[in-house]
Amino acid sequence: MCSSVQVEKALRNELNPTFNLQPSIFYYLFSFTMKKKTLFYILVFLTVLACTKRNALPPVVSNTDWKTKSIAPYPQQLNGDADSGFYYLKNGSYLGTGIPYRLVKKTVERNNERFVRRARLVSKHSYAVFETEQGCKVMNGTCFSCHSSKLNGELVLGLGNSLNHSQINLIIPSMVMDFGIRKIYRKDTATLASYDEFGKNFKHMARYIHTNNPVVNPAARIAEACMQYRNPDDLKYTPTPQYDMRKYNIASDIPALWHLQKKNALYYTGVGRGDFTKLLFQASVLGIKDSAAARKAQEKFVHVVAWIRSLQPPKYPQQIDSSLVSIGKTIYLNSCKHCHGTYDAPEQYPNRLVAIDEVGTDPLYASYAMDSKIVGWYNKSWFAKSSPHSWFEPEKGYVAPPLDGIWATAPYFHNGSVPTVYQVLNSKARPKKWKRPKNSQDYDWNKLGWKHKEKKLILDKWVYDTSLPGYGNQGHRYGDHLSEAQRLALIEYLKTL
Repeated sequence: MCSSVQVEKALRNELNPTFNLQPSIFYYLFSFTMKKKTLFYILVFLTVLACTKRNALPPVVSNTDWKTKSIAPYPQQLNGDADSGFYYLKNGSYLGTGIPYRLVKKTVERNNERFVRRARLVSKHSYAVFETEQGCKVMNGTCFSCHSSKLNGELVLGLGNSLNHSQINLIIPSMVMDFGIRKIYRKDTATLASYDEFGKNFKHMARYIHTNNPVVNPAARIAEACMQYRNPDDLKYTPTPQYDMRKYNIASDIPALWHLQKKNALYYTGVGRGDFTKLLFQASVLGIKDSAAARKAQEKFVHVVAWIRSLQPPKYPQQIDSSLVSIGKTIYLNSCKHCHGTYDAPEQYPNRLVAIDEVGTDPLYASYAMDSKIVGWYNKSWFAKSSPHSWFEPEKGYVAPPLDGIWATAPYFHNGSVPTVYQVLNSKARPKKWKRPKNSQDYDWNKLGWKHKEKKLILDKWVYDTSLPGYGNQGHRYGDHLSEAQRLALIEYLKTL
């Protein structure tokens, strides 16, 4: 049996250089805590093997009664302060609880830049240190863990992070971390209470969020897994799951936050309806105590919405051929504006849902939303029953996204299966297996997207395999009829958005 001092020393050694709410922290924590690497690899292998036992995939839905339809607006709270919202996103306690800060304090404060680099964080904005209601300092991730990224070497807040580490399996690491922290602080009731909600929910969540491909994010699964152990009325933790979850993880690309100001509903299927302050802070269920704590966070998210609405997409930084832009704009207005809107003042975005059978992109993500038991839970929960109201309304289709800043938002489609805009417009050019670079400067300025290597065999975790269920790159063949010259002209116009 290890003493609490020994456990604390082990956790301190591993949490210090590698703290990150993204899975890398727990991977490193476990690999270093286990002294014998052989045992580590055996346990990881057994965990992965156990996780390959999947219940059936959700039934694939189709849609023949409509092709496109628009989502009506819902009154939003627009009286927030953008500066306050940005501060709260960086420093706020909207996750309620977290890992005791004393475990990582020395390393974080000794050399913050080195800490951020070794922890594989995007920037210092990716984590927050805050005080809990017990008066203890804890560390947890922020929204910027997923919603910020580097592009051409520059940090872009609000851009989806396609270099997240969600392929790492967290089942065993989460159990080791939870055991260690609870052993260390078993007599420190305040610190333990400051960790408890996060610890319990993270253990439950860990078994569901291991993704099958890189660049995608399990955000919907995180919410589904955390709410599974919450009472719908008061959001208090319950040891009994409120509904079943399918084991197969269908993840998604991370959308740019600046698109929110145009949207009438959230998420790729438009399932998130009603008040955005509630829809946006759902991840808080990972660590908050109850609906009273949720209310405090929701009220602060009025300011977060204001900050997001103030975001502007980054301007294309290279030279643009103006002679091609006018040709491309004509093509766009003839072929694309019906679904994606117009961008000359006054801008018009139609919030258009496109049926699965019409757009033809991989149907499994929308099918999963139609099948998930979280919909029923959410619609009878505090989120839907208290004011301001939000609810889930899954659809058999996908929302055609706004295109402002499209040049910066690779990869494309709801599942991130297509690395460049050129390939979105030319379905025959889409790779079946591909690997994106880890350097944010490896950008294809002509095709708009990430330079990538096509792979025939999966040799490492960073290869995107479009043959996996839910990750296909089919559909959206609306650019296939274009000539090569027309396609390049359209891309030139899209650079201006």
